Amino acid sequence: MRTSLLYGEKELEIEVPDRTAVLDAAPVPALSDQVEGVRRSLEEPVGAPSLQEMAQGRGDACVVISDITRPVPNKAILSPLLASLERAGIPRERITILVATGMHRPNLGRELISMVGEEIATNYHIVNHECEKDEDLRRITTIEGAPIEINRHYLDADLKILTGLIEPHFYAGYSGGRKAILPGIASYETMKFMHSYQLIDHPRVANCILEGNIFHEYGLQVMDLAGADFLLNVVINRDNAVSGVFAGDPRQAHLSGCRFVEEHAVVDLTGGERDLVITSGGGYPLDSNFYQISKALTCAKDILKPGGTVVVACECREGLGSEDFCGIMRSCGTPQDFFGHYCHPENFVKDQWCAQNIYQALDKAGEVHVYSGGLSREDVEGMGGIYVDDPQKHVERLAGQAERIAVSPAGPYVVGRLTE
Repeated sequence: MRTSLLYGEKELEIEVPDRTAVLDAAPVPALSDQVEGVRRSLEEPVGAPSLQEMAQGRGDACVVISDITRPVPNKAILSPLLASLERAGIPRERITILVATGMHRPNLGRELISMVGEEIATNYHIVNHECEKDEDLRRITTIEGAPIEINRHYLDADLKILTGLIEPHFYAGYSGGRKAILPGIASYETMKFMHSYQLIDHPRVANCILEGNIFHEYGLQVMDLAGADFLLNVVINRDNAVSGVFAGDPRQAHLSGCRFVEEHAVVDLTGGERDLVITSGGGYPLDSNFYQISKALTCAKDILKPGGTVVVACECREGLGSEDFCGIMRSCGTPQDFFGHYCHPENFVKDQWCAQNIYQALDKAGEVHVYSGGLSREDVEGMGGIYVDDPQKHVERLAGQAERIAVSPAGPYVVGRLTE
């Protein structure tokens, strides 16, 4: 049986045994007209007046968008949204587009144009959130003693709009909604708490779980305090085409989108945990560096038997990731090295949370095999992984030793749920 793993901007074809369980999302057709679908949702939102009606009489607006690491169709989202604001009487010069970078690098120049289109990039005020730029941050509360600081461009806006993509998320249950604020436009000090070793280790902080998920619940608490007037989230299919639009009240519209994703992106898996899981990093832009591969490895870990084997294909055109992340991955040769050092809050460093998930997967698995054109053998083996130079031969050898096998062509975009 042949299957295609998302890999960079292409697909990697491999042959797997016919007995392999394939974790494929249920087919979701794309909207025939993405822009029209967005426009209609803005006019007929869930639990809220139309965006144009809501915007009337407002002095200015802040529109939060995702950064380059998310395949959000910002061009399709922004053109009808901005038009609604301007028709309502908010002048273009009073609209700020805030890029929710979290703790990622800014998106500038040609990269920004690729995200929003040249017309929007050159005609609107666009600000990249910088999590350590103190003058752009303001404390709004504390949670468990930790400061919750949010970008002032958002806090000071008369009309606050969140946009983004809803998909399974290994911390928040589902992305989108409140995540545009926390972590999207939160401070480094806030993220030291929200991405702390102890919080990430919570058993309900997991894919496709909302009830009892403290990451999700803290996000809602902060969204309510910071304020959010309107939400515009989309769901995309495997071809990155818009298949669902959810607009309106930030809580209600987001929950509707989460239910839609659960119906199409969660696959029930019978027969127990797998001996071998073959997965992808999710393709570009998600697999642009190994930092984001933690999401694919977490999904694989959740259906893997202890001591099982994982094979992950990820392009990683930018290498391992940030300087902090590289420092962690090149200094911790075993999961125990990582756990022993970074479980202490005083040792917190930026990007340790994704490393934590990677080492959790390495700890559960007997072996993690990595095929990547962007990573060196030294980097893969230095973190305790096994370097793959021929994925087909590797899969054939490992499959011959495994009884129960699963393959996830889209990686973290599809979640396997073990059932009796």
